[in-house]
Amino acid sequence: MDVLNSLAEGFATAATPINLMYAVIGVLLGTAVGVLPGLGPAMTIALLLPVAFALEPTSALIMFAGIYYGGMYGGSTTSILLNTPGESSTVVTAIEGHKMAKAGRAAQALATAAIGSFIAGTIGTTLLAFFAPALVRFAVELGAPSYLAIMMLALIAVTAVLGASRVRGFAALALGLAIGLIGLDPVTGQRRLTGGEPQLADGIDIVVIAVAIFAIGEALWVAAHLRRSSAAVIPVGRPWMSRKDWGRSWKPWLRGTAFGFPFGALPAGGAEIPTFLSYVTEKRLTKHPEEFGHGAIEGVAGPEAANNASAAGTMVPMLALGLPVNATAAVMLAAFIQFGFQPGPLLFEREPELIWGLIASLFIGNTLLLVLNLPLAPAWAKLLQIPRPYLYSGIIFFAALGAYSVNLQWFDLALLLVFGLLGLLMRRFGLPVLPLIVGVIIGPLAERQLRRALQLSSGDVSGLWNEPIAVVIYVIIALILIWPFIAKGIARVRGTSSPGLFAGATTGTVPTSPDEAGPAGPAEPSSTGPADVGATTRKEQE
Repeated sequence: MDVLNSLAEGFATAATPINLMYAVIGVLLGTAVGVLPGLGPAMTIALLLPVAFALEPTSALIMFAGIYYGGMYGGSTTSILLNTPGESSTVVTAIEGHKMAKAGRAAQALATAAIGSFIAGTIGTTLLAFFAPALVRFAVELGAPSYLAIMMLALIAVTAVLGASRVRGFAALALGLAIGLIGLDPVTGQRRLTGGEPQLADGIDIVVIAVAIFAIGEALWVAAHLRRSSAAVIPVGRPWMSRKDWGRSWKPWLRGTAFGFPFGALPAGGAEIPTFLSYVTEKRLTKHPEEFGHGAIEGVAGPEAANNASAAGTMVPMLALGLPVNATAAVMLAAFIQFGFQPGPLLFEREPELIWGLIASLFIGNTLLLVLNLPLAPAWAKLLQIPRPYLYSGIIFFAALGAYSVNLQWFDLALLLVFGLLGLLMRRFGLPVLPLIVGVIIGPLAERQLRRALQLSSGDVSGLWNEPIAVVIYVIIALILIWPFIAKGIARVRGTSSPGLFAGATTGTVPTSPDEAGPAGPAEPSSTGPADVGATTRKEQE
């Protein structure tokens, strides 16, 4: 009953006119950036972080949540109509969705994607409302060693599943941890990695880093590799579904939800793996196997449900533990820090109005997205005709304006350029950007727990694993690190190659439109999660 009462109070907060307005703005912006390939909710939220200073925290976070969910919805539109995933999590949707569109069934594909997203998002948000408080009660009882172990698990697991090379993933993580160390030592007060620059004594603002890595780096990469011609979009009428389509879709919606939410709630790298698992499952269970590869509606319904259920799942560790498991959650966590909130389990106790208003807004946002996406899908598709030079020049302008507005110092613009170039180089050499951002955010928090654990044990190193939960988590971390070697050994004994279970989910194998491809590679990069693998794929093809 406590959850229901808290949720009712959350609806009272989220349903105020001002918060409803920001929810509408968020879902509209999110859908728009989800439709446009190469843009994503992480980049959009990063660009809006400076603007959010002028808003009430609850209103700003409700808008950001709307952008997040809207991006999940909108990404399916470009996947289906253009065969170019707007979000990395909609890569699998393009496999069957575009084939349906080419066969004249774009309306049905868009409808099953929108309705499946609504159902999965609603179920996922309900589970979030009930699971997050339980996780908070558990987390409050954890000591510093266990909390440090959980943070290490998040860092290792998110990094290990991204990119074509673990070495690149851990290199990106090391960069993020190093950037997080810049500033004053929290215990001794000595300067670290500042190079004698006094303006770095307080560290680098996470807003500047997020805007530079996501927006500037992405814009420079796209500007260097894309043609200026707009894409040819398949025309679509009002989305609708026949009774047969409903009959073939409702089970994939539920199965996709069952895949998506647990993977989102665990530090498993986002929605790419559950969407691929959903697609494989539907392909095995379908009564129409001959349609797979030629436009099977189950191949759209299941992955889209998994995608949006995963989006709800990622909110569980972010709100309950202060741990982001994808790029958008990482930037949203930066927003919490920007507003002066300490991420973690005590956030539910200290800011219940904010947290429950945010959770309630997800229900409202899901409903708004369904109402908007069904009739407006053809209009969203027209956004694909915006010339790319105009689009990305505008992004760079607003990124510079936003970074400067944080502290009104030219030094932030210099940092913006430096980290923007770093983002460009990371895409060029196939380093995923998510581990870097997660390292910048979680690194200082993990350092604080490390120092606390050592202080409690009087400097004894065994104090880092003197709790049973910490020991279990470190065993899991060890298994994650050594499993590839074990798998290779088993494959060598059997005399077979081991391509990896999720190879198809993270290598960006979906073909893209030649109108969108530039001279250097097939697809526009997405700015979230394992979309960074696309940079690796491009590099390998050069």
